[in-house]
Parts: sequence; structure tokens; C-alpha cells
Amino acid sequence: MMEESLTLGTDEDSPVTAIISHVVRPGREQGYEEWFHGIGGDARKFKGHLGVSTIRPQDHSHPEYVVILKFDRYDNLKTWLESDVRHAWIERLQPLIEQPESIQTLTGLETWFSLPNQPLKSPPPRYKMAIVTWLGVFVTLTVVSRLLAPILSNLPILLNQLVTTGLVVALLTYLIMPRLTRLFKRWLYPKL
Repeated sequence: MMEESLTLGTDEDSPVTAIISHVVRPGREQGYEEWFHGIGGDARKFKGHLGVSTIRPQDHSHPEYVVILKFDRYDNLKTWLESDVRHAWIERLQPLIEQPESIQTLTGLETWFSLPNQPLKSPPPRYKMAIVTWLGVFVTLTVVSRLLAPILSNLPILLNQLVTTGLVVALLTYLIMPRLTRLFKRWLYPKL
């Protein structure tokens, strides 16, 4: 069974990618490969399907397969993920895997807008993501450039910008955006 539930709530027409992780039981890899080809064939029959691929494990002591599933829009992905056809395939998968599958959806900036310990949600509207991202970049860049100016002022301009933007992106990804997402949670996800 899916570990997380899905909710509808976007009119976005942009492509969406689902990243699905399966940890396969040792010795069941061949059965998993057969299962993957079968479910992949059925997924292709659904509206909006743009392709599916898998990343096979390099380390056989931890046989985790990562399935990359693409659809033309979130609603079509959701239809597939919640379909009876897929649920039947997931039932067949259970003896082959060690733990419930993990599903994450991505279309772009929303990777910065995921809420911890929350069910899988459609991303907030793009204008809301743009406003919160702008706020995060503005504040972070202003503070970082002020703090680093004395240290980096003697470096060539490109190296100065390389260090500054690298630090800003790291801070946004791991520190700032998760906090801004929680701070603006009710505005970003009003139906939570």
C-alpha cells in the first residue's frame, strides 16, 4: 500500500514526476523486474503518461529500486496512483518488498515547499512559491553578502559570486526554505 495519501488541489498543467522507492527483499529481484515491466505497461495506458524508468541498485546489500514516473499534469498522475489497476499491482508487489513504498512528487520549486510528516500534497500555486522563494532569496542574499563582504572583497568578482551564491543556495535548501514553508504553511496550503 502507499505510505502517503494524495490530495487534489491544483489546476497546474505542468509536467509532474513521481519518485517511488522500493526496497526489494533479497533474492526477489527477478520477480521485481517482472513486476516492474508489467506495471509499467499498464501505466502507459493512462492519460498523460510521459514515461517511466528505474534506477537499479548498485549495492546488492541494500537493494533499493527508484522508479521515476512522469505524467503531463498532477491530476493525471493522481488518477494513476489511485487507480484500481495500480492498487492491484501494489498488492502483487507486497511479497517482493521489505517496507511500504515511498512516493514523492516533483515539478520544480515545490521540492523546497514540502512539509515534514504531512501527506503527499499537490504543490502550492506557482505565484505563491515565487513570492516565498523571492522573500527567502532576498533576505538570505542580503544577510550573506553583508557578512561575507569583508572576507570576500579581495577575491575576483566571479569567485566572490560563486562562493556567495553557493552559500545562499545551501542555506535556502537546508535551512531557510523549510522554515519559510512552515511559517507560511496556512497561506501555501490553505486546505490543510
